Amino acid sequence: MKKLFFNLFVVSMAILSFNLVSCKGEEETKKDSIDLLIEQGVLRGELNHEVTLNASVTYSLAGTFIVKDGATLNIPAGTKIKATQGFNSYILVLQGGKLNVSGTAAKPVIMTAEDESYGSGFWGGIVINGKAKISGASGITATGTCEMNTEYSYGGNNDADNSGTITYLIVKYAGARSSAEVEHNGITLDAVGSGTKIENIYILESADDGIEFFGGSVNVKNILVVNSDDDMFDNTQGYTGTLENCYGIWEQGYTSSEADPRGVESDGNLDGKTPSDINQTVWTLNNMTIDLKLAKGITPDVIMQDVIKIRRGAKATITNALVKGTGAIQDLADCTDSKGDAAAGTSINISASLTGYPTVDLLITKKGVNNALINPTLSGNTGCSSSIFSWTGYSF
Repeated sequence: MKKLFFNLFVVSMAILSFNLVSCKGEEETKKDSIDLLIEQGVLRGELNHEVTLNASVTYSLAGTFIVKDGATLNIPAGTKIKATQGFNSYILVLQGGKLNVSGTAAKPVIMTAEDESYGSGFWGGIVINGKAKISGASGITATGTCEMNTEYSYGGNNDADNSGTITYLIVKYAGARSSAEVEHNGITLDAVGSGTKIENIYILESADDGIEFFGGSVNVKNILVVNSDDDMFDNTQGYTGTLENCYGIWEQGYTSSEADPRGVESDGNLDGKTPSDINQTVWTLNNMTIDLKLAKGITPDVIMQDVIKIRRGAKATITNALVKGTGAIQDLADCTDSKGDAAAGTSINISASLTGYPTVDLLITKKGVNNALINPTLSGNTGCSSSIFSWTGYSF
């Protein structure tokens, strides 16, 4: 009998040991599978731990790469990532995840299309979901869902939330879309907090916008956007940060596919659908140049609708803005919209130095019913210095 009990005990322990090893093996296999892909130079799947890429490897972004809560993706200086084509080819950092892009002026990090001849909209871009505040109804902690994948949310009460550090980054040919209502930008920042550092960014030929903020409080410094299909700098849903040193360019011969492309677009709440929200957009922009390098003396194919559009309850303080070049604009600045005007206290200081077309007579300015202040000096502002972006190699 004792021998029987002993044999049963041995068998039971063997089964238990097998199950433990099996479970551990499954976890290690799951972890190792993404590590193996990364070692092979492929970014795809869900990252649930910390990984540092190898700057000597050119990586293929071959689908959606998700940095999960508690995980960190470190990208060292000089790393290059080439994305395969499609809406689902993008990097998504979830709430609690971190993206550290550690480029330098001498060795920026480059994220681009596998086929650079395609132009804008080849791949998705970068999306970061944070825990900072967004606009919403009184008495609730407002959250939203990621436009690219509604399974993932953003928003909360932590305006100091930290989603990592991004410095000296070049993003090219992003902004793929699945429909007119579901589309990427070069960089999309959803409720990203002020603990996140974002400085020295160059976004080339992106659709929809160059960079867009959905709420949040992150500050961004030194950003160059060239040939964005829609807006260069866009915010909505309660953004409360500061942009400093923004430079936007339309190059000679550029054509936008959008009906209302702008330099700056700002909404207080998401799409103007909830005008009674609290925590609506209140933000600051210091030093901006919009350079329209279109054909002198003739009407170009594309007219920028507004250099600056503040609307739908947003409050903006904009200083030292300058529009220059030979392109055409409909409005210098506009604070009116069918879904709501800019909030009282909005202040826009902008100069115009356009030659050829249009004439100063076409530099129309409009005030909203809330008496938002537009101060078009027409001369005197210096805007953003192009020398800040010498590291990009772009020829101004």
